[in-house]
Amino acid sequence: GRTVNVHALVATGVNADGHREILGIDVVSSEDGAGWLAFLRGLVARGLSGVSLVISDCHAGLRDAIASTLPGTSWQRCRAHYARNLATCVPKSAQPWVSTMLRTVFEQPDAASVRAQHRQVVQALEDKYPKAAEHLDEAREDILTFAAYPKTVWRQIWSNNPQERLNKEIRRRTDVVGIFPHRDAIVRLVGAVLAEQHDEWTEGRRYLGLEVLADCRKAAERKAQEDADANVTNSAIAA
Repeated sequence: GRTVNVHALVATGVNADGHREILGIDVVSSEDGAGWLAFLRGLVARGLSGVSLVISDCHAGLRDAIASTLPGTSWQRCRAHYARNLATCVPKSAQPWVSTMLRTVFEQPDAASVRAQHRQVVQALEDKYPKAAEHLDEAREDILTFAAYPKTVWRQIWSNNPQERLNKEIRRRTDVVGIFPHRDAIVRLVGAVLAEQHDEWTEGRRYLGLEVLADCRKAAERKAQEDADANVTNSAIAA
């Protein structure tokens, strides 16, 4: 006799052929760590493997769930979501300037320049907005993961915008219904939207070319090795 809000968790991916596909859907009462953990465990149980990079916003518990279920996987924090998070650290009048400064980090020609510009932006913020400078400095590795990959795929992997477009279509279709009688009804409707999108992706051109995918795999292997070496170094320092 009451109405409650629920969340539809949706995962998409790029397969070994370079095509995008729907990986799964679940409906949960809360977007917390437990919900994400159960969702990702379900994907792994159904056969999801070989994941080298996950792109998402910073939902509570999501990053820990990724680390727990997909060990060795890199994580890219969505730049669009992060920009909104960073903007909350400064007065409204300064938000356009801070957003412009952040964009310059992503407009660089190579990985070294990306990291150099990140440092410069942090320094530029320190005097006027130290809280924002600290926020950006702490997020460095999370938002710059994309730079370890070939520049040709940066636009595809530095934000979650492709997923957001799909989410927008899901919202449009579910808003027509308004209130669903039960969980299965949500899964049926949202599942139908996802099935349509899956078929469209399968029949369309590749999202990433095979040569680019091969370069991405090599980049992922290099990054994994660098992360492993860094963990060994940190352990030695701690000891």
